[in-house]
Amino acid sequence: MTAALAVTGLSHAFGRTKVLDQVSFTVRPGDFTVLLGLNGAGKTTLFSLVTRLYHSSSGSVAIFGHDLRKSASAALATLGVVFQQPTLDLDLTIEQNLFYHASLHGLARAAAAPRIAAELGRVGLFDRRRERVRQLSGGQRRRVELARALVHDPALLLLDEPTVGLDIESRQFLLEHVRGLCAGRKLAVLWATHLIDEADDEARIVVLHRGRILADDTVPAVVAQAGAADLKGAFDRLVRAA
Repeated sequence: MTAALAVTGLSHAFGRTKVLDQVSFTVRPGDFTVLLGLNGAGKTTLFSLVTRLYHSSSGSVAIFGHDLRKSASAALATLGVVFQQPTLDLDLTIEQNLFYHASLHGLARAAAAPRIAAELGRVGLFDRRRERVRQLSGGQRRRVELARALVHDPALLLLDEPTVGLDIESRQFLLEHVRGLCAGRKLAVLWATHLIDEADDEARIVVLHRGRILADDTVPAVVAQAGAADLKGAFDRLVRAA
């Protein structure tokens, strides 16, 4: 099976400060993979490299077999992203934000309309589609960003700290919705977070600390390898030993 995302030997530095050091891991179709790390671990820098906001100094990134350096358009066409920082236009309606995104991916309005309606229906915001984004709560805006990321039907979805600042109900909705996409659509997901409870026993986990990978396996396997009682204990042991 071709990996949805294959990161190999990826390194990056800002000046003399190395932020990522020989990072390698894969995400497979249908996997809910949690990139777990403390603030400053390098998660956002990694996402910036995978989405080509930055260029890597060494290593490679392939999305469904398309090398990001050699075939960027083909690679990025299969990718959906929810960035950590909000990126919606607050003065446009929900629907207008999504139509604009669809046009960037080459979707005609007639083709985009049913996709937008379907994705907004799945996140419970179809009836509010003509409201301006600034009228929404933080949790509702995140739902719009998720719907927008899925409009062009990507096969790989990246989410960078998507639940930061959200209430418990909004966090739970996003987690359950995205996990459901993995099971139902076989969507590959890389979910970056510093919140340990967002990784359940069904997830694969990649522990990133100070730019290096400390673990890459299923949650039960990582817990067992660390000789801990649970993921929190395993994470603490891995970070202390690093």
